[in-house]
Amino acid sequence: MAEWPTPRRIATLSVHTSPLEQPGTGDAGGMNVYIVEVSKRLARLGVEVEIFTRATRGDLPPIVEMTPGVTVRHVTSGPFEGLSKEELPAQLCAFTSGVLRAEAAHPPGHYDLIHSHYWLSGQVGWLARERWGVPHVHTAHTLAKVKNRLIAAGDRPEPKARVIGEEQVIAESDRLVANTRFEAQDLVAYYDADPARTAVVQPGVDLDRFRPGPGERARFGLPEHGKVIAFVGRIQPLKAPDVLISALAGMRTDEDVRLVICGGPSGSGLDRPTALIELAASLGVSDRIVFLPPQNGAGLAALYRSADLVAVPSYNESFGLVALEAQACGTPVVAAAVGGLVTAVRHQRSGVLVDGHDPYEWARVLDGLLAQPRLLRRLAAGAVAHAADFSWDRTAEGLLAVYREAVTEHRALIAKRLEAYAW
Repeated sequence: MAEWPTPRRIATLSVHTSPLEQPGTGDAGGMNVYIVEVSKRLARLGVEVEIFTRATRGDLPPIVEMTPGVTVRHVTSGPFEGLSKEELPAQLCAFTSGVLRAEAAHPPGHYDLIHSHYWLSGQVGWLARERWGVPHVHTAHTLAKVKNRLIAAGDRPEPKARVIGEEQVIAESDRLVANTRFEAQDLVAYYDADPARTAVVQPGVDLDRFRPGPGERARFGLPEHGKVIAFVGRIQPLKAPDVLISALAGMRTDEDVRLVICGGPSGSGLDRPTALIELAASLGVSDRIVFLPPQNGAGLAALYRSADLVAVPSYNESFGLVALEAQACGTPVVAAAVGGLVTAVRHQRSGVLVDGHDPYEWARVLDGLLAQPRLLRRLAAGAVAHAADFSWDRTAEGLLAVYREAVTEHRALIAKRLEAYAW
């Protein structure tokens, strides 16, 4: 048996959201970016990646080549449209059937490893692992027990079924990949994960796309003068854009400050898609807020560069890719001191971390930063330097090391069992 064998082909599972979807819409977010960027780089390292995701339209082709070495398989499971993420557990049997049928069409041993993302995919990976006899690596991205501890006011708690599902997946996975050491600690503390099977592999940032450059305020209908604070993300209570609107109303700066909110309604935010507009009107700041739809890569980078600050007030983030992308563009970040944001933002070096979600405290911090141009320039330089420590190439290499360990351990276990049977 070769030492530290590299897997030839990986089955990546992403049940509830497709890597082909635009981040910032529906359930598409940082996890989509993660899967796309990692898959492309694994392919460059000689590992084929097949991504299984649920078909959400009838006109989607069964297989799409995303890039050489990376294919996306659309699995029919339930109605194409009209299903929320919370309704998908009822379709896991159908999805699993589609995954198993795809493998059955090939000679045995087609896939060397399974990597599932989010607990729904983990349930499928758990079963496929048993059927295929290959190791299963799981990345949670978010954890129900942690989200429920840090829940936003008015948001819906994660259901008990998800908690149980996560416990099962974490117990049955060969390896767990956490985005930060804090997430690894949560896996051990709240889910009794085995520390020896839990690895930390930090996400990265596309340093070619997200880099310093001139802003393009006119592109977004923003005035050339004055200050701009940007929020980028899905519009839902978890992401807390309402905190920024309330903070804007309490800011005392004499300068013209605009708040840009870029993203689409998602999750419980779909219950009241106009809630932010109504809040802005009630606080008298509607004329100082610009709402933008989700932006593609080039547009997103231009928006980051157009802002003086990017704000990430989330109640919980497993990492916070928006914070890292903004810093790579040379824009300091003000973020809540929660979850992975403590790693993604270096306090007083690349941005500022804020304890809690009190709008008055956020207004005080934002006012203080915008009033100090020299400090902003220092933080901007620190932001670029901090982001340079992260790259998707490093993430892919870290994952590949985890894969090799899992495959080696799995093959050693099989060899041991065969030896026992021989006796």
